Parts: sequence; structure tokens; C-alpha cells
Amino acid sequence: MTTDSIILTGLRVNAHHGVYDFEKENGQDFLIDVTVWLDLARVAASDDVSQTIHYGELAVEITEAAAHNPVDLIETVAERIAAVVLAHEPAERVQVTVHKPDAPISVPFTDVAVRIERTRA
Repeated sequence: MTTDSIILTGLRVNAHHGVYDFEKENGQDFLIDVTVWLDLARVAASDDVSQTIHYGELAVEITEAAAHNPVDLIETVAERIAAVVLAHEPAERVQVTVHKPDAPISVPFTDVAVRIERTRA
């Protein structure tokens, strides 16, 4: 299994996900962390961006996937993002964390998040 990875941390997107109507109406910021495992040795040897996953383009794809089509659960958002990443041929495995720092929780907290890890089928 490959241990090389590309890591995107703290991608910020404003979206309208949530169980409550006010979350869907008002929207809120979500933070997304993604680690994608792929073979970077051959990429480094070729020094050719077309042989890897362009992290700038990937960041746009991830935030677009998270921003649209509101759902109730951030678990669903995480699955959607994992599918976007694994659609890239070089991606072998992905870990996605979706943070909801303004979640409607009645006690003081710093963050709430879900984390999933998926492997290419």
C-alpha cells in the first residue's frame, strides 16, 4: 500500500447542510481536510503534473462538491467528497474530515467533525 500522500487542510466552504431548517436557510462555514494516498515516486521522476492529481484543481472540485445540493448530514458530504477524490485515477485511498465549527450544539465546544476513509474499489 502506498504511503505517499497529498494533503489539503482547512478548505473553507459556505454551504447549507444541516438537519435544522435554519441551517439550510442561513448556511454556515464548513472546513474540509483531505488526505489522498497515491504513488508519488513515479510522478517525481517524471516531474509531470499530468501524472499526479493537481491539488489546486482538486481543491476546487472538493469545495464545489461540498457547496452544492444541501443534505442533512455531514457524513453524506464526506462520502460525496471521497467519491470526487477517488474518481481520479492515481488516487488509491482517501481520508476526508468535514468540520462543522458552528454546529448547533448547546454546550461550549471547539469543533465537531466526521472523518471517513475510503479505498478505491
